[in-house]
Amino acid sequence: MATFLYKLGRLAFRRRRYVALMWVVLLAGVGFSASAAPAPPEDSFSMPGTESQKAFDLLDEKFPAASAEGATARVVIRAPEGEKLTESGPKGDVEKLVKTLGAGPQVSEVADPFKANAVSKDGTTAYASVTYKVNAQELTDKARDALTKATDDTRKTGYTVETGGDAVMAEQEMGGTAELIGIAVSAVVLIITFGSMVAAGMPLLTAIIGVGIGVSGIAALGSLLDLSATTSTLAMMIGLAVGIDYALFIVSRYRAEIADGREPEEAAGRATGTAGSAVVFAGLTVIVALSGLAIVNIPILTKMGLAAAGTVAIAVLIALTMIPALLGFAGKKVLRRKDRKKPASELRDPNAKPKLGTRWARFVLRRPVPVLLLAVVGLGVVAVPATSLELGLPDEGTSAPDTTQRKAYDMLSESFGAGFNGPLMVTVDTDKDKGAAAAAGTVGKEIAKIDGVAAVTPANGNKSDDTAIFNVVPETGPSDHKTEGVVKEIRSTVDGLGDNTNSEVLVTGATAMTIDFSQTLDDALLPYLGLVVGLAFLLLMLVFRSVLVPLKAALGFLLSVAAALGAVVAVFQWGWLADIVGVDQPGPIMSMMPIFMIGVVFGLAMDYEVFLVTRMREAYVHGARAGEAVVTGFTHGGRVVAAAAVIMISVFSGFIMENDDMIKMMGFGLAVAVLFDAFVVRMAIVPAVLALLGNKAWWLPKWLDRALPNVDVEGEKLHKQLGDFPTARQDDPDQDQDRELETVRG
Repeated sequence: MATFLYKLGRLAFRRRRYVALMWVVLLAGVGFSASAAPAPPEDSFSMPGTESQKAFDLLDEKFPAASAEGATARVVIRAPEGEKLTESGPKGDVEKLVKTLGAGPQVSEVADPFKANAVSKDGTTAYASVTYKVNAQELTDKARDALTKATDDTRKTGYTVETGGDAVMAEQEMGGTAELIGIAVSAVVLIITFGSMVAAGMPLLTAIIGVGIGVSGIAALGSLLDLSATTSTLAMMIGLAVGIDYALFIVSRYRAEIADGREPEEAAGRATGTAGSAVVFAGLTVIVALSGLAIVNIPILTKMGLAAAGTVAIAVLIALTMIPALLGFAGKKVLRRKDRKKPASELRDPNAKPKLGTRWARFVLRRPVPVLLLAVVGLGVVAVPATSLELGLPDEGTSAPDTTQRKAYDMLSESFGAGFNGPLMVTVDTDKDKGAAAAAGTVGKEIAKIDGVAAVTPANGNKSDDTAIFNVVPETGPSDHKTEGVVKEIRSTVDGLGDNTNSEVLVTGATAMTIDFSQTLDDALLPYLGLVVGLAFLLLMLVFRSVLVPLKAALGFLLSVAAALGAVVAVFQWGWLADIVGVDQPGPIMSMMPIFMIGVVFGLAMDYEVFLVTRMREAYVHGARAGEAVVTGFTHGGRVVAAAAVIMISVFSGFIMENDDMIKMMGFGLAVAVLFDAFVVRMAIVPAVLALLGNKAWWLPKWLDRALPNVDVEGEKLHKQLGDFPTARQDDPDQDQDRELETVRG
């Protein structure tokens, strides 16, 4: 592989104008296609194979006019102090509000509180349910404005009026601020790292082009592949981060080759052949991790994962072709201005003060056990909050206290009970037989006897009387663990009732959907972890020709993700530093967060493992002893890996400023995960473990060595072909460890 990429790098260097033009034309073409493509479809959330989804599909078929997928709003009205809504005057005002709401654009129906039994026992509070013909994403501004005006006019007459439901939520606008913050911080880090505006600009330029192509491609294919606008969120986040990092490593290696006295074209070829090989395998691990989200069988996660994987693939291709082309334009301008005219002998001064990475590696080699214990214990302490992890989906009870959604939620809880904020919907289907309403009545009576059920509404059948629906109100709120028990008890009860009434009984609703969603993710977690870690383990064995190094990498990743989840729980569930991060209301962690973090963080963690340890492996293969190889890896890669990590952290941290709770949590979780993995696992645990293992770290059974293809990531064949391969190291597992330590102390 290194030889092929070496030739590719030299070709791109020589044909730089054509290569650069190709990528620019591709960006323009994909951008034009995106602008001319039909509008992307609205966001849809489905969970094939679950009871909740099956019930929703049935409602769409048997109750098309009910708009099962339509947006809803619940307008909660409370009478002025000392009055009741059941009195003639207030009752007339409520009926007027209901009539006004019903006349709004895109409204399907409005349930009159006095006819729907939606008035509290004390008569002070009522709520009107508004159902729209379209979902929340298709709801027009006119429809939202009409809803707001109707409630504002009623509020002016002295009533307390608050509104909840997805129809109230303003559409989130993604993109812009987060990316600009990430790019700005990245630019500063790159300038400090390289000391050259030209070198700093290359990773930024190629990353922006790569993300532009990826996101535009998603938009262009949106209507064809059913990709919604939010599908590109993860692609934008990951693509920008890895795009900068991949280019950074190749540019850094090019500068090192120039410092060794290579001509620019030769330096570009060698940089692409060596660092480019690491880029390919690092990209593959990320692609495997993201594509593996398809195993969860939740369409929105699958689409986000595959779209992000495609963007990562583009980032790899750009790094391998456009970066060598840009290096052809820049030449030695990638060096600091004061270094451009210096001979190689001055750029590589053997008497120069050792770099920070070199000094750190030597320190770890002298004290591997204390460093290892401190790092592992430290991450373990941070991971402790993860033991109290509570999963769920955000609801209006976790909204900021000053929002109308939260006020409406609290008013319903106070006047009707917490369960009114998360009613369950039960469907009774008798296929072609009549009598669904009667069967539903029988089922409803049995459900009403279950502990934890506050109320059961009368059944409502369709015209053919083959399907009926009714609501069940639990005593506890949607996010309460007791509610989950009630749902399980109801489902257990109706299994037998379905046979007795010759019907199929299904339980759905937002609360049941959340429970099914969490269960789906729980069931997929171990298979997903096994798939991703297993495939990545094989890839890393190909890269490092070792069994223990990939094993160490996987265990280090588990520490990183556990600590990151602990930090997420501490901030978003416990409320620590909530004001600083911008968490309005602490609550359960989103159900998809653990599996999402496992996939993304594993891919990113392997990035640093590949970039840092590949350089160690290269030095080891080319003659260095185990300890010397660790020092060499940190000398050449420590600073660059640190810069890459800071860049990735800054990109992810920018998304913390978004208003969307899911994106905010994702950005924070990924930022702290990269922080722990890069600076604790890869910078401390990795060299400490390698120091303790010595030559055994690079052990591979001979039969496995023969079975695995040699992809030559470290460039051994390339160096032989170029005639600069150094004297081979003689493996001696029993070599004098004291002599090696004396050498690395330098």
